[in-house]
Amino acid sequence: MAIVKIHKGMTMGEIVGRYPQLAGVIMEKYNLHCIGCGASTFETLEQGALGHGMSKKQMQEMVEHLNSIITKKSK
Repeated sequence: MAIVKIHKGMTMGEIVGRYPQLAGVIMEKYNLHCIGCGASTFETLEQGALGHGMSKKQMQEMVEHLNSIITKKSK
């Protein structure tokens, strides 16, 4: 399966649908519980992060961290 890099425009539903192993990281490390919310099907990672008080820099660091996890898992 080809790796699809995570980006700020992906919805939470897309991310967890593709990479279920990231659900715990997103909820526990980043305190974003949007995954269980009805908005997860249309709210983007950026909207969720900024809406919960993250800065754009913090959001970008989260995206990089999540991508590093999926890259390591595929090796």
